[in-house]
Amino acid sequence: MPSHASLRPYLDFAIDAAWQAGRLTLEYFQTNVGVEWKSDASPVTIADRRAEELLRKLIEKQYPTHAIVGEEFGETDGSNAAFRWIVDPIDGTRSFIRGVPLYAVLVGLEVEGEMVLGVANFPALNEMVSAARGEGCTWNGRPCRTSSVNRLSEALVCFTDPSAFEAHGRADAWARISAASHTQRGWSDAYGHILVATGRAEIMLDPIVTLWDNAALLPILQEAGGTFTDWNGTPTAYGGNGISTNGYLLDEILKQIKG
Repeated sequence: MPSHASLRPYLDFAIDAAWQAGRLTLEYFQTNVGVEWKSDASPVTIADRRAEELLRKLIEKQYPTHAIVGEEFGETDGSNAAFRWIVDPIDGTRSFIRGVPLYAVLVGLEVEGEMVLGVANFPALNEMVSAARGEGCTWNGRPCRTSSVNRLSEALVCFTDPSAFEAHGRADAWARISAASHTQRGWSDAYGHILVATGRAEIMLDPIVTLWDNAALLPILQEAGGTFTDWNGTPTAYGGNGISTNGYLLDEILKQIKG
C-alpha cells in the first residue's frame, strides 16, 4: 500500500474529480429533472448517470489500469487490481430530486483491500470534506475533527429514515438510542456522517447501506478522529450497514444496540 505521502496526488485528483462531477449535477438541481426507478425501487436521474460517466472518464484518463466500481454502471476491472476507485455520483438522490441540498458526490480509493482515501462533495452546499490515510481530514481545505462529547445523553444522533430501523430489525436498538441521546435529527445519507466528521453531530446510524455509500466515509471518519464501523463495531465498508461516531461514543452505541 502506498505511504501516506504518496497518497497526496490521489487525494488531489479525487478532490478535483468530485468537484467536477458536483458542478455537473448542479446543472440539473432544482430543475424538475426526470426520475426513473430502478429494480430495487431506488430513483435515478440523468444527473446520476452523467456524473458517474464523468468520474469514470476522469479516472480512466488519469489511472487507466485502475478498477472502478460505481452505483450506476457497476464494476470495471483494471489490470492493476490493487487499486480500485469506488464512486457514488449522487448519494442522496431522493434529496436531489426534491431540490434538497443535502446530496453528495462520493469518491473513495481502495488499495490492496484497504479504504485509504475519501472525498465527499456537497455541491449545493459548497462543502467539500476529504481525507487520506495519514493526511488528516479537511473541511473546505481546513483541518476538521470530530466533537469531544463523551456522553450519549449529550449527543446529537442523525439518521436517514426511521422506518428503516424496523424494516431491518433495528427498531428496539433505535428506541434505546433515541431515548438515551439528547437530540435526534433526520439529516440523512452521507451528510449525517459528514456532520459527525466535522464535529457538528456525534453519531450517524444507517441500518442499510452499500459499498459505494461507505467507501469514502470510512477514511474520512477515521482521519477526523472518529470511527466508521458496521453495527457489530467492525471498521469496514462492506458490512451492509454503517455507524459513524466521534470516537468517544462507539462503545456506548454498541452497548445500546446489544441491549
